[in-house]
Amino acid sequence: MMSTGSEPHGVPEMEEPKSLDSLFTEKLFRIPDYQRGYAWQREQLKDFWEDLVNLSDNRSHYTGVLTLKQLLSVGESEKEYWLVEDYSYKLYHIVDGQQRLTTFVIFLQAFVEFVKALAENQGKVDNEIYITESLSIAAVREKYLFKIKPTGDQFRTYKFGYTVDNPSYEYLRYRILGEEGGGSVQETFYTLNLNNAKRYFAEQLTELHKQAALPALHDIYKKLTKRFLFNEYIIKDEFDVFVAFETMNNRGKKLSDLELLKNRLIYLTTLYSNAELDPAERKSLRDTVNEAWKEVYHQLGRNKTRPLNDDDFLQAHWTMYFKYSRQTGRDYIRFLLDERFTPQKVRKIVERDVELALAEEQRSEAEVEDTENESEGFLDADTLAATISQLTEAQRTSAEQLKPPEIRDYVLSLKESAVHWFNSFYSHLAEGMTTEERQWIERLNRIGMGYFRPLVMAILKNEADETRRIRAFKRIERFIFLVFRMAGARANYRSSEFYNAARDLDRGEIDVVDIEKKLEERLAFTFKSDGTLRMDDFAYLLGKKFESGSGYYGWFGLRYFLFEYELSLLAGSRQQKVDWNDLLKTHKDKISIEHIYPQTETADWANPFTAIEPEERSKYSGSLGNLLLLSSAINSSLQNDSFAEKKQPKFNASRQKIRNGYADGSHSEIEVSQQAGWGPEQIYERGMKLLSFMESRWDFRFSDDDEKALLLFVKLPSPSLS
Repeated sequence: MMSTGSEPHGVPEMEEPKSLDSLFTEKLFRIPDYQRGYAWQREQLKDFWEDLVNLSDNRSHYTGVLTLKQLLSVGESEKEYWLVEDYSYKLYHIVDGQQRLTTFVIFLQAFVEFVKALAENQGKVDNEIYITESLSIAAVREKYLFKIKPTGDQFRTYKFGYTVDNPSYEYLRYRILGEEGGGSVQETFYTLNLNNAKRYFAEQLTELHKQAALPALHDIYKKLTKRFLFNEYIIKDEFDVFVAFETMNNRGKKLSDLELLKNRLIYLTTLYSNAELDPAERKSLRDTVNEAWKEVYHQLGRNKTRPLNDDDFLQAHWTMYFKYSRQTGRDYIRFLLDERFTPQKVRKIVERDVELALAEEQRSEAEVEDTENESEGFLDADTLAATISQLTEAQRTSAEQLKPPEIRDYVLSLKESAVHWFNSFYSHLAEGMTTEERQWIERLNRIGMGYFRPLVMAILKNEADETRRIRAFKRIERFIFLVFRMAGARANYRSSEFYNAARDLDRGEIDVVDIEKKLEERLAFTFKSDGTLRMDDFAYLLGKKFESGSGYYGWFGLRYFLFEYELSLLAGSRQQKVDWNDLLKTHKDKISIEHIYPQTETADWANPFTAIEPEERSKYSGSLGNLLLLSSAINSSLQNDSFAEKKQPKFNASRQKIRNGYADGSHSEIEVSQQAGWGPEQIYERGMKLLSFMESRWDFRFSDDDEKALLLFVKLPSPSLS
């Protein structure tokens, strides 16, 4: 192909697509430190497998572009040195295409292990096991997976792998490629993906062999190595590699902002002059970035089945570190990549500001009206002040020169914050945390931490005194319950203030006592001048629920409230009988909160409610005292059982238990089971008891019992009617 002269600097003209057999000839591939881990999941693995098995005999499959950066020098201590020096191998960093190439290597390892494990191959060594008439699995491994140095330590040199500073380096070696002696290996969300890919392909190969025997395996191997084609680009310019990485897209999964930021920071370390950053300092700063990201990815992926989102953490840390709160969901990465960590702030360029003419897109009147309605009332005084502050800071920071210590400080803060971010989600996995502190963080997660999570992270990071931390968590939990669950305030009420408090705390400008004061001040609107709770908002919120027919069952705070009541019944050695996570997994046709008196009245329930007007009975069903947290979910149809039936376990025709009885259920159920019967009086009295618990648990007072009774939306039947 003739060059047009328009190719980017450092990029060669396009060559004919190459097979994997050709690509792996005298080449070593490494995934460099600025790359993310393995991100492919079921959808991408399924696409890969289907492309492979559906490829017809007379066709090839174009897999995409493999962009490489050759490393021109390899140290004598590196494991690649002997192949480069003695056998003329070339070592490359993979700039784009690593997800596909990683998948190829995992597939081949699964393929080799499967063939080796076949019954007919038991007891044979690798060079005695053939996948074609003349190709042994030993030859396959040497071609695509690793070569063993023939002298000295006789170590493995992998044809493909991560650089040693990548968090997945050891996992790929020891857990995927089967090298012995790995010991304990760090696991993350990305290593889970590596393991899942290997398991997925092992299962597919098993099924393929079951249906079509060994010839199908021979065919699939040839398809993959001979007819899966890549275009190969080799970038020679040192700086282009980082720019290329930001602009290239891998098949399947978009790069996260955290991954892009890592690449950017490493790129910036290459832009400083030797006078600003000598070679040793440059390496040290780059190592700091790598170590920080290694720790961040470790923390985000510690809970392998429920990993934390990269960008949620990056945004929360940005909120804590830079004070940029909320404009739109993407402001944080625009600030980080386009304002704070830019090449222009390291290496000044000559650029005159030019005012360009702008075209104004015309829109329909309906669209304009919708936009105006959406924004109406959004910028309150606090938000407007925060916006002005942010714009001022943005103008200031964009004009500053970025010094290497600023990159180091930011990176070290990210690294330190990652463990606290993880602990804010999974306190039960936190190391060195007391039971009481764990319990309060668990409460915050149950009630819904919302915009307070960056502040919780900042408290964990900056407040050394556990007692003060716990006190702050208690105040936050109380604030959320009273303001959002009872008063029904908007979800963003005072959010900018507490986002900024996270930054101020992290910078040492305030302490947790100041935060507690802020919480109390912003809670003041929920109380009357005499110190009792202002119940108007809560009563209005509940009134709407009763009008819709759901009553307290539709109250967003119900599940959390009843769970807290259940915990309050635990005493001494009593066993916890309800797991919060089980409540969140309730299937669509099941319930975990039961209407004791059912929503659909049956003949068994009619008698206790004869004194209540029919149109009023639904209110008793939806009143607080009639709602019960169950120890295990039941089919919703079982709610219609009589009270006597509900108190005892129930079995189906096969003698399988289909519900616990109240008598052997949760502590709340056991308490209710002590009642001889269930009617309007019991619902009223239990409702008053639960509201009294609410007062003591969240440290407030209603004006009197009459006010509490109004919140039940039912009346205590007069003695003459009961």
